Amino acid sequence: MVDIQGLRYPVRSSLDPSYVHQLARYVDGMMDAASSAIPIGESTKLAVLAALNIADERFRGRDEESRLAADLVDRAAELERLIDDVLARQV
Repeated sequence: MVDIQGLRYPVRSSLDPSYVHQLARYVDGMMDAASSAIPIGESTKLAVLAALNIADERFRGRDEESRLAADLVDRAAELERLIDDVLARQV
């Protein structure tokens, strides 16, 4: 069972229970943050707004991960070029 917005939900999962509780706490926190923009009693709208915020975080994280991966590839290519230059001078 997890608690989100004061309601208990049964959850069956192969994931570690402490991880599931951590996820539920995160969702609950996102719903708390979104609640300032939604009138009391609009739980569906609140859930949708929280879901959009979570999706936005995910997309931004994915974009940052892609940018970092591309940067890593560029740096590795530059290091390879520098190593090749050093080795070519030693011959």
